[in-house]
Amino acid sequence: MIPFDFEYYKPETFEEAVQLYIELNSKGKKPLYYGGGTEIISMARAHNVYTEAIIDIKGIPECNVQELRDNKLIIGSSVTLTQIAEANLFPLLGLTVQRIADHTIQDKITLGGNIAGTIIYREAVLPLLISNSEVVIANSSGIKQILLSDIFDKRIQLSDEEFIVSVLIDSRFLSLPYLHVKRTKSDKIDYPLITLTALKDNNRINIAFSGVCDYPFRSSLIEDYLNDDSLQNNMRINNIIDNIPDSILSDLAGSADFRKFMLQKMLIEVLEKLEV
Repeated sequence: MIPFDFEYYKPETFEEAVQLYIELNSKGKKPLYYGGGTEIISMARAHNVYTEAIIDIKGIPECNVQELRDNKLIIGSSVTLTQIAEANLFPLLGLTVQRIADHTIQDKITLGGNIAGTIIYREAVLPLLISNSEVVIANSSGIKQILLSDIFDKRIQLSDEEFIVSVLIDSRFLSLPYLHVKRTKSDKIDYPLITLTALKDNNRINIAFSGVCDYPFRSSLIEDYLNDDSLQNNMRINNIIDNIPDSILSDLAGSADFRKFMLQKMLIEVLEKLEV
């Protein structure tokens, strides 16, 4: 049970949602945008979040779309992980979200919620980063369309009033050779020790990681080393390990040394399965 009362709003347009946020925020109500609500509910129960107003964006048509249009796959931020997996319009994304949680929770977690959440793994962002996806963001000026990589630095960088309306993926990425590798401590469905996703695009491997550091990332330097066929595979992998962009995560699930060992094995798999 959530230990506080709040007002509930369900706008029908993104303009209405943003205006509601601005008005409620000016009244000190600490409004939150709401999609699936799994993180808000769990954090509220743990007394880690407080709000006096919820703005449910599921009533906005653009947040619920999942379709191919003008050579783009458009997925609204309120589309659930289950809906993405069942539609399977982007197989790598579908496979990735199938492994994020059990089926009951997948029915509630939304794409926007996973991308913008505070949980450090945010695995749904990985296929989007390596497919050069764009995001549509609503704010007081209207909407803007921007490369996800330009607005994602450890986490998506949104101002208070902004929210994700949808994600756009160029259709050519949907059928490229791909690989999804996830290692967990025990169960198949669990937070990852490491998850990686990779796409082969014009004989070059794009790759992104979750669980290596305490945020998901894609690194052009790591991709350069991975695709340097003048080096033997062990040298490529050593160069990658030496250029991880931050401290390797160490927690109860696995030490940094264990994650490093695991990452080496996973990178070998990437090279074996995707390299020409």
